[in-house]
Amino acid sequence: MGKPTGFLEFERLSETYEKPDARKKHYREFVAALDDAAAKQQGARCMDCGIPFCNNGCPVNNIIPDWNDLVYHGKWREAIDVLHSTNNFPEFTGRICPAPCEAACTLGINVLPVGIKSIERAIIDKAWASGWVVPQPASTKTGKRVAIIGSGPAGLAAAQQLARVGHDVTVFEKSDRIGGLLGYGIPDFKMEKAMIDRRVTQLEAEGVTFKTKVLVGSKDLPAGINNDAESFVSAEQLQKDFDAVILAAGSEVPRDLPVPGRELTGVYAALEFLIPQNKEVQQGKANPINVKGKHVIVIGGGDTGSDCVGTSNRHGAASVTQFELMPMPPEQEHKPLVWPYWPIKLRTSTSHDEGCSRDFAVATKEFVTDGKGNVKALKGVRLDWKDGKMTEVAGSEFELPCDAAFLAMGFTNPVGGLLEAFGVEKDARQNAKATTDGAGCYKTNVAKVFAAGDVRRGQSLVVWAIREGRQCARSVDEFLMGSSLLPR
Repeated sequence: MGKPTGFLEFERLSETYEKPDARKKHYREFVAALDDAAAKQQGARCMDCGIPFCNNGCPVNNIIPDWNDLVYHGKWREAIDVLHSTNNFPEFTGRICPAPCEAACTLGINVLPVGIKSIERAIIDKAWASGWVVPQPASTKTGKRVAIIGSGPAGLAAAQQLARVGHDVTVFEKSDRIGGLLGYGIPDFKMEKAMIDRRVTQLEAEGVTFKTKVLVGSKDLPAGINNDAESFVSAEQLQKDFDAVILAAGSEVPRDLPVPGRELTGVYAALEFLIPQNKEVQQGKANPINVKGKHVIVIGGGDTGSDCVGTSNRHGAASVTQFELMPMPPEQEHKPLVWPYWPIKLRTSTSHDEGCSRDFAVATKEFVTDGKGNVKALKGVRLDWKDGKMTEVAGSEFELPCDAAFLAMGFTNPVGGLLEAFGVEKDARQNAKATTDGAGCYKTNVAKVFAAGDVRRGQSLVVWAIREGRQCARSVDEFLMGSSLLPR
């Protein structure tokens, strides 16, 4: 709980950022982590609230008051043990999680909530620097083999949990590096990829085998999906060679925008821009899409759209405009109506602070050609929202110069014919159908085949993927051994 009166004595200490003009010149992380003294003061603010709603606000149910108290008392070694007991990769969530735990903080009813995310990052960063994060290989092996398709947070969490109880785990990834969209989607300025690489080293020491550039199940991939595969493994072969299979391949098919001019050069799905930029930063391979000096329009107001904004700013775009279909949310939520649940309110990212014009309640009508197959402008219209339904505002049509447009409107379903290859039943949203509760949770309709993360729940947060990977691992362990000591 921290200091009993700390919440009365101390205000929230926010992390500090490198100034926008400086950070736009590079792709490194620019957030200054809390030092020990600042983390102690932040931990002191954790109230003895009685019912820690933050635990339930956090998808992995982090035991937040406990490690806040441990940080306040300087017990960092114990704090990382508590943090790792619920979260395999707090360095990921401590950087890119939107922190629903903070929205649920009791202190946040009246004042700014405890900076839980900043404390989490401080704990794990100190743990890595102190050499406290070490491999935990199983003392005995079970002889059971598990294949995991996809190396994002769900796949990695499941792999680590299963390896630590003695199973032989092999992770298959179609890209040329591990991490899923953590590695090739989220920009390096939000999370440097050394965070992933050192975890991969740890997992390998725990017995996990990684196979990159391998496409599994189906060769049918939609256009624009990153695929570095040099080999292929059929679903039948995996089911034959392994005692259990976990589908953790994510949800990569982007929601498209079927309007006139969509086919023009300069109109791209967001990941067609972001993934090559990751490869440029990490491998020196030039991004074929360069928006220096261009007028950029980003369609979609979520995190992926924000990543396109930040990357465009680093390219040196002449202007960046972001459209959102929904009306502008309030700057401050009405807490009595929404707490402790995740509120709908205006959120301004660090990328927006670097330079961006934001416009709400806008629909794209057409991409205008320059007559040579390139986009030169966007035609839009303003929307009126009533009772959850939108109508176009008469006479509100407008046109903006547009040299590059990035579609960041979310993702619809897993790629290609992966689910069909395994014969997995789909839900109404075309994701893998599997329950998350009760006996046999995360198990699909196909024997030995499980599904976890975005491939099952649809596009979601990294922290939800970690939760599902951990829970799926327990279900697989029960399936293989009859019981499990892994945490739920």
